[in-house]
Amino acid sequence: MFDFLSEYNDPSLLGAFWVTVQLTVFSGIGSLIWGTLLAAMRVSPVPLMRGFGTAYVNIVRNIPLTVIIVFTSLGLAGVFRVSMGAPDNFETRDFRLAVLGLVAYTAAFVCEALRSGINTVPVGQAEAARALGLSFSQVLRLVVLPQAFRAVIGPLANVLIALTKNTTVAATIGVAEAAYLMKAMIENEAQTLLIGAVFAFGFVVLTLPTGLFLGWLSKRLAVKR
Repeated sequence: MFDFLSEYNDPSLLGAFWVTVQLTVFSGIGSLIWGTLLAAMRVSPVPLMRGFGTAYVNIVRNIPLTVIIVFTSLGLAGVFRVSMGAPDNFETRDFRLAVLGLVAYTAAFVCEALRSGINTVPVGQAEAARALGLSFSQVLRLVVLPQAFRAVIGPLANVLIALTKNTTVAATIGVAEAAYLMKAMIENEAQTLLIGAVFAFGFVVLTLPTGLFLGWLSKRLAVKR
């Protein structure tokens, strides 16, 4: 019944899911970094930085991810000739462009999750830190963000799970991840339901342990007030 799985070796089933894992990891790290910077901008005392952070989040959150991913390929690569360090390797270039698009999109949600965590930190702690002579960046880095991250592990876990599922959009620009292989199989095989069930199970295997672990970690590291 599963003979069709052995017919696809370029990419293989495990290889396609490995690309999905790589997309998730690289995009997750990039989103966390860029999202943290955006959250810092949104609570910054500098009006220009606050305005940029607010505009970025509100605009990007309301653009479909497919549009962003396609723009990275047709716009950045096709029009502006952005090669992402791989001008002659289209597979590597498209992978990196997909990561860039996923980071740009997911960071907006990381920012909002983290900003909600910042709002849970008592104002008195920041005021006390400023009274000791710490700068805004020091207050944010040493006092506010450590507590904010602990408070939003759960929401960030949801963002990570959503990111894992969103990697399927990378198939639109030819990145050979799980959804790309599933599309090829469905076009050539008559077992549509079985193929869908196999790939659905694969994503459950990727996301369920992550959600359970981060849920446990959220309870373990919860800030006691």
